[in-house]
Amino acid sequence: MTSFLSRAAFALGLAFALAPAAVHAAAPKAGSSAPRSLEKTDTIVGSGKAATPGSTITVHYTGWLYAPKQAQRHGSQFDSSVGGKPFTFELGAGKVIKGLDEGLVGMKVGGKRTLVVPAALGYGSTGAGPVPPGANMIFEVTLLDVK
Repeated sequence: MTSFLSRAAFALGLAFALAPAAVHAAAPKAGSSAPRSLEKTDTIVGSGKAATPGSTITVHYTGWLYAPKQAQRHGSQFDSSVGGKPFTFELGAGKVIKGLDEGLVGMKVGGKRTLVVPAALGYGSTGAGPVPPGANMIFEVTLLDVK
């Protein structure tokens, strides 16, 4: 079974990652709790090799729609590699959404990081698959390997 991230990357021809200027999210309303920038929180700091742009990384991840009033701000889960095949990609090469390319830099093997990704660094105003237009997302990512 292929993951949503890899299916979306293939199906959309990497349009979102390769043409970031064409993707715009609506600005959050004043006083809203929508994330305005990428948030990174290391829940477990790894002790292995650090992920750097250009390295090939292998991760397990779970993605949820951002829901500020829900527990841990997790709305509906839209994808996960946990319990299946890990996801491998070149970091910083535009193979995934910008929030992942930027949010995983510096993470060390064995670490677990939570990313809150604003729509502008995700699928923007058009959405993709189960991610609706303008959706903010949360990812929990465990870094398994760096090459």
